[in-house]
Amino acid sequence: MTCLCTIILKKKIQKITLWDFLKLIYLQIMMNVPVQGSFVALDIEQLKMAIEECKRLILELPEHSERQKDTVVKLIHLRLKLQELKDPEEDEPNLRVLLEHRFSKEKSKSVKQTCDKCSTIIWGLIQTWYTCTGCYYRCHSKCLNLINKPCVRSKVSHKSEYELSICPEIGLDRQDYRCAECRTPVSLRGVPSEARQCDYTGQYYCSTCHWNDTAVIPARVIHNWEFEPRKVCRSSMRYLALMLPRPVLKLREINPLLFNFVEELVEIRKLRQDILLMKPYFITCKEAMEARLLLQLHDRQHFVENNDMYSLQDLIDISSGRLSCSLTEIHTTFAKHIKLDCDRCQAKGFMCELCKEGDILFPFDSHTSVCHDCSAVFHRDCFYDNSTTCPKCARMTELTLFQFSGLRKMVARY
Repeated sequence: MTCLCTIILKKKIQKITLWDFLKLIYLQIMMNVPVQGSFVALDIEQLKMAIEECKRLILELPEHSERQKDTVVKLIHLRLKLQELKDPEEDEPNLRVLLEHRFSKEKSKSVKQTCDKCSTIIWGLIQTWYTCTGCYYRCHSKCLNLINKPCVRSKVSHKSEYELSICPEIGLDRQDYRCAECRTPVSLRGVPSEARQCDYTGQYYCSTCHWNDTAVIPARVIHNWEFEPRKVCRSSMRYLALMLPRPVLKLREINPLLFNFVEELVEIRKLRQDILLMKPYFITCKEAMEARLLLQLHDRQHFVENNDMYSLQDLIDISSGRLSCSLTEIHTTFAKHIKLDCDRCQAKGFMCELCKEGDILFPFDSHTSVCHDCSAVFHRDCFYDNSTTCPKCARMTELTLFQFSGLRKMVARY
């Protein structure tokens, strides 16, 4: 890449690439890290120029590459910083960007909150305070520049996975008797500060980083089907809250034996398999598209994409029985549309070619079986009692042999 920007570095004018220039801006402004020995003009016009160059760079970089993703993040932060600088009349800006947090100034004066940095009460009537729109970190305006914890949402965006070991403790001595987050000295005796264990990470924290909040631990759910909330540190609590609706748990691989002991999981898996079989009917049905039937699962979009990924919220709702009730109701609505309300969907049903009797069959019916090769549908009893091959597969094989024979004759003739 050619040199695009000029800065003063160690009292000498030097040319750098656009990528290095964007990194300097990102470190000096967005991360509040001063770049030693350098000066970059960071006024509104300079930011506008950097935003335009950043947009151009995104289009030039390979699609879905790590460098393109990093540039998109930098573009977002540059725009937020520009918005912050455009409001000079306010005593406190409405938007602050720090360590990937996007802090928004709160308007409420009556809500009583606690500062996540200094652990003291925020008095809204006389104090200005901010909330991160990403991870909901709250703090006084005076505490903003003291924050050293990056936004948890960035961790969720880049690495969406759980710790799947139950309370993986390493011992307070391995932590050098210091808080795992802020490195404050701690001890089990409470002098100088009480050591509090986080059940999610297994590490020990000080009372400032660990407020005895509780949360459901994913590892205990997957391995023991246990939903009792356990004490976790503040950062773990925010991470688990943001990860709660994300479908990142593939139970079939993590703990397949769970289906042998939890009947509700087997029921939900069957309902999800049926919904996936119904999906092709809806995406080709005009009435179903107008009625937006599939949007009944908009809060669990992964249910219409696969049948083996679960979120922690799914497992909590399965345990409480809420998911079974709601999903059964949706399943009934979907089946009613296909089998009773819509003539087009009814026309896509099957007749059992083995007994040639009975009503129209659909692949999601409980008394049917589906051929894995051709997707033909039969009565379950007929399919398993039949000693011959699937009639549709036999016809397709015969047709293929006939076409191949005709092709050989044509080749021989010429």
